[in-house]
Amino acid sequence: MAEAAARKAGIWTKLAYGFGAVGDGVKNNGFEYFLLLYYGQVLGVDFALVGAALLIAMIVDGVTDPIVGYWSDNLRTRFGRRHPFMYAAIIPVGIAYFFVWNPPGGLEGNALFPYLLAITIAVRVSFTFYDVPSSALVAELTDDYDERTSFLTFRHVFAWMGGLTIAVFALRFLLVPTEEFGSGFFNVDGYETYGLISAIVICFSVFVCAAGTHSHIPNLRQPPAAAQMTIGRVFREIGETLSNKSFLWLFVATLFGFMASGVAATLNYFINGFFWEFTTSQTALLTASVFASAILALVLAPVVSKTLGKKRGALTVGVLAFSIAPMPVLLRLIGIMPANGTELLFNTILVVTVIDVALIITFQILSSSMIADIVEDSELKTGRRSEGIFFAGILFMRKLARGSGLFLASLILAAAELSREMQPGDLTPETLTMLGAGYSFGLLALWTTMIILLSRYKISREDHEANLAALERSRAAAEVVEE
Repeated sequence: MAEAAARKAGIWTKLAYGFGAVGDGVKNNGFEYFLLLYYGQVLGVDFALVGAALLIAMIVDGVTDPIVGYWSDNLRTRFGRRHPFMYAAIIPVGIAYFFVWNPPGGLEGNALFPYLLAITIAVRVSFTFYDVPSSALVAELTDDYDERTSFLTFRHVFAWMGGLTIAVFALRFLLVPTEEFGSGFFNVDGYETYGLISAIVICFSVFVCAAGTHSHIPNLRQPPAAAQMTIGRVFREIGETLSNKSFLWLFVATLFGFMASGVAATLNYFINGFFWEFTTSQTALLTASVFASAILALVLAPVVSKTLGKKRGALTVGVLAFSIAPMPVLLRLIGIMPANGTELLFNTILVVTVIDVALIITFQILSSSMIADIVEDSELKTGRRSEGIFFAGILFMRKLARGSGLFLASLILAAAELSREMQPGDLTPETLTMLGAGYSFGLLALWTTMIILLSRYKISREDHEANLAALERSRAAAEVVEE
């Protein structure tokens, strides 16, 4: 039946849907962890210019998000609403990502800025044509409150594991010291090879998600009846949809949360390499330890959702996670942490990383699942299924926030006066203090604001079940009228 919810999806569908986030994890990991380091510290582009390029690309990409979301909500094809976009994105996203890490020869320093801007825009926009429709699928594959959390648990765990696997591989085998490159972080050849491997993984990930959910196309929600489309109507319907109050609070909370994530991710290797003076091998081990975090989150997120509910669970886990994250740096600033180069310091950071990242992944899963529950709340008020628009709106805010976070991180590096020539161990006490203070106090301010805003979200388990019941009555009444 066209308007029936999709048939119950099994474990293979969840695995395919989750694996589709591997590409997203690889792309985000590269942009957030490596790109500022590669273009700023290795290729010599000013940090502020790298941050500006990424922010501009995010803004351009953000304009396309609601358009693609609305388009995928209303597309009518024999392959459904979402899958044509997903299949079409496979090759472009891989090609664009490869060229991010393989810039043309003959350019160096700030002369690379126009290229960096153009290629990051290409990556962002091409990925939108996959990311928005595939993200929206979760609200169609199931309408069950806890099953949505289960789907998104797979999605987030695969995203983290995919990004981590490539990052660990790069740190362990590609970004290695050589006679030419004293530090592995400066190994240009390693970054170029990383670009090729990552591009292949991204293409495969997108294909698996599209092909693995293809059999559900006949059971997914159907687009609304064809109507005369005008620019005014499109943006009026987008505006009506996005005016949902719970969505607006979640939307703004996402801005601050992912700004913090952008700062944390971008400065991660600077904190590990310069602040703690860990080697690339130690940094690779820290990165690999997050595999344990992802497995913990795979168990923790569904349990928290069922026992506390999504909102209360997200707030509880979020307060814990975001208090722990900057604590080691704050303690170092007041002289409490063990000295650099000691085994005690590394083991302490290792334990904190595993626990804190598990809590952060759990928080991300719960907050993402909260988005899916807004779909039925909005359908009752507008009469339209708008999964694409909602997920596009949140994805836009995540991208804008990450770009803003990257830009803030570049300003922290500029304020700390971390120059291209500096190697780990060369930083002055003033530079280290500025780097640590900017990192820790910036994260605390952004995350605290996010938690306050998220508390205004209103949809509980009971509200969601009431919405489903009301929609079922409405659809049954409409079928009676048609007969």
